[in-house]
Amino acid sequence: MKVIQLFKNDALLIKRAAEGNRQAQRKIYEKHAGKMLSICRQYVKDLQHAEDVMLNGFFKIFTHLGDFRDEGSFEGWMRKIMVREAISFLRTDKRSMFVEEEIAENDNFSYSFTSDLNAAHIQELIDELPEGYRMVFLMYAIEGYKHQEIAKTLGISEGTSKSQLFKARKMLQEKLERENKTAYGTGEI
Repeated sequence: MKVIQLFKNDALLIKRAAEGNRQAQRKIYEKHAGKMLSICRQYVKDLQHAEDVMLNGFFKIFTHLGDFRDEGSFEGWMRKIMVREAISFLRTDKRSMFVEEEIAENDNFSYSFTSDLNAAHIQELIDELPEGYRMVFLMYAIEGYKHQEIAKTLGISEGTSKSQLFKARKMLQEKLERENKTAYGTGEI
């Protein structure tokens, strides 16, 4: 049996999907759903809620596909929509809380840690962070947002964004140090 490729490149696939071609939309969904769900899952702890967020994100993607101007990667454009959807969900769920607290500019965070942690365990550690810390940490460390962008997106000050990131890193460091001490049975690292 010979397989016929319906869409030769992503640009044509996006164009057809924007025109309402259901087969093209399905192809985009199948190609990107796994990665988009993992993005939503980073922000939303509960898998079922993360799936809902992802589906809402895809609805927005397909509704606004004509707005994509090919000025960056399509996947990056979709990631931004998914992050915004996750943040919107968390806001309406009223679980997000940010503590307005400035940190000194000279507070530095440095930590070197060697471990055999897997991605699932790292996600568990991130899930244990308070909601505000987790959102800022993910937006900064994973998505690459600047503090100014985070502040604007979340409706907080840049200082709060920096403080939340500092505290998230510190909390993760402390958890890793505790695990390291327990794993090796020593009081020293």
